[in-house]
This record gives sequence, C-alpha cells and structure tokens, in this order.
Amino acid sequence: MELQVERDVLADAVAWAARALPSRPPVPVLAGVLLDASEDGTLTLSTFDYEVSARVELPADVRTAGRVLVSGRLLADISRSLPGRPVSLTTEGSKVVVTCGASRFTLLTMSVEEYPTLPTLPAASGAVTGGEFTEAVSQVTVAASRDETLPILTGVRMEIEGDRLTLLATDRYRLAVRELRWSPARTDISAVALVRARTLSDVARSLGSTSSLTLAMGDGSSDLIGFQAESRYSTSLLVDGEYPKVRALFPAESPTHAVVSTSALVEAVKRVALVAERNTPVRLRFEDGVLSLEAGQGEDAQATEALEAALVGESIAIAFNPQFLLDGLGALSAPYARLSFTQSTRPAVITGQAELDGEDDDSYRYLLMPVRLAG
Repeated sequence: MELQVERDVLADAVAWAARALPSRPPVPVLAGVLLDASEDGTLTLSTFDYEVSARVELPADVRTAGRVLVSGRLLADISRSLPGRPVSLTTEGSKVVVTCGASRFTLLTMSVEEYPTLPTLPAASGAVTGGEFTEAVSQVTVAASRDETLPILTGVRMEIEGDRLTLLATDRYRLAVRELRWSPARTDISAVALVRARTLSDVARSLGSTSSLTLAMGDGSSDLIGFQAESRYSTSLLVDGEYPKVRALFPAESPTHAVVSTSALVEAVKRVALVAERNTPVRLRFEDGVLSLEAGQGEDAQATEALEAALVGESIAIAFNPQFLLDGLGALSAPYARLSFTQSTRPAVITGQAELDGEDDDSYRYLLMPVRLAG
C-alpha cells in the first residue's frame, strides 16, 4: 500500500473511526483500525468491536492499493500531532511508515486475516435532519437507565410509523418521549428498534452536525441499525428484549397545571437543592400566582425560594428528586415550562410552551415520578 492524503482530512477521519474502539478489546486485533486503499482514489478506515462499527471514506492519492491493520489509538495520536502538510502512508514488510514533512513514524501491522468481517449497513429506512435528531436524542437519553443489570432500560426505543419518528426512554423513575417528523423511504413503513442510549448519543454527537442523517433499519428483521451521514457510516447491534409498555403511565387528563419560566425554575431548583442531602427531594408548592420551593428540614440546612407561576386548577404540593427535575427542565427548548398534575402522589408531566398563556408543545414530554413525603 502506498498513498498520500491531506493531514487534516486524515486526522479527522481517524479520530472519528477510533471512537468505536473498545477500551478493553477482547482480542488484540479489535484495537486496530483497518485501512483499505482502493485504486479509485478512496481510503476507507473501519473499526469494529462486535457491537458497534464505524466506517469513513476519504479521498486519497492512491499509488498502490492495499489493506493494513494498525493500532487505532496510536494512529489517531500520531495523525493529530503531525504538521499541516500532506501525509504519506507506505507499507514496508510488516510495518506501515507514516511520513509528514520531517516527521516519520513506523507502526507495526496486525493480522488482517484475523480481523472480523465488518457488518453490512441495512437498507435505508429514511432520513432526518441532523440537528433535530441530535436535539431529540439529547432530550430522551437523560431518562435512560445507567444500570447495566437491566440492559433493556439502558436503551432508547425508536418507533417509526410513516413520517413520524418517536424516541422513548425510561429508568422507571422518569420517562421521556420525543416525536418528530422525518422523510421515510416508504410512506407505509413501520419499524421498532431498541438502541443503547450511549451509542445513540455518540452517533448524534458525531453525525448530527450534517444536514441529513440516514437511518437504516432494513425490513425490521435485522438485529442491526445503521446510520449514515455523507461519507461516514456506523452500525450497532440492537438491544434484545421486550420493552415495557410505559406509555400507559401518561395520564389521560390533568386537571391542574402550572406554567413558569424555564430558566427561572432551573436556577431556583439549583439553588435550593444545594442544601438537599443525598436522596432527599425538593418540595414544590403551587398556589395562585406563586410557586414556592423548599429543601432541607429539621436540624439540617434549609432553603426556600418563591417564583411567579400561572396556575390553572387546585393548589398542589409535590416533591421531586432535584436532579431528575433539572434533567427534564434542561431538555426543554421552550422559554416556559408547563407542569401538569393529577395529584401529588401521581406522576407529573413536563412540556414546553412558547408563551406564558399559549398552548403547550407535546412533541416532547417528560414524565416524572414524585417522591413520597413522610406524613
């Protein structure tokens, strides 16, 4: 193999592909990045850990085609440190020589024959705007479980029905749902996939800056999901199992709701939560025109604060885990937060509003279980 490629292009591509490298590879070859130079002037970099794969194609001046496997972390570090000049990669026996200006590195190669076959991207299901998908993923993954003993709840459930894409996640204490429009490959498409939240977050961060992101779920029988943006491709194994039927947790109606400035409520919760000991809640009391927040009790440190709030319905007092409440409020992109209640012991639903007296936007809903207070 012999080729030349621009330094910035190479460094960016290697850094992106190296994201999928396992921190503790079960076999040594999985720590490598596969470089495949073809005669048509394309250099393909691939990584795979049996669960997630990443592949990126970049233009190169390929003089001799070939395939080599080298340490992904080391190549990423070297590429990042090279001067801003064209980079040459040449194989010499069992080594790859990286040359850039006066810099020269020699890397040992690993066995290409021992590297696993890379998964094939399923058939495209449709496309979604990158920025909107990134926002949607960040809104729902806050509610995904981090408990690996319950792998199903560490995933985000993706539901496709025609031109509607729904993302859903829960850790049993809160539930986040985001619905958005997208461009399906077929108008009658219907599919469901359960993807690890950390994988989906990584894909959204790394590919979401593009104007269009293609989702590939095949015909629904595949155990893979794929993502493509421009010349970058990623696949992930789906989480196996039956997701709990959590939609029933949303109340059919909420007789009481309050609207308050999102930013003001976030700052107030942060302040009063400073005195909340581990696993103790922040208490909220909604009365006509006023929201009172309290934390701490007894001989411990205490804090109170009051905010303006528009209340519709009966007064209500309710308590929440402060971090869970902040996660839901932080996921809102609207200037006002609407908190809807049935009763103090039942889940509350948080949505956004563009105006104080406007309609709520239920494309994003965050359901939060209250903390039961003693007495």
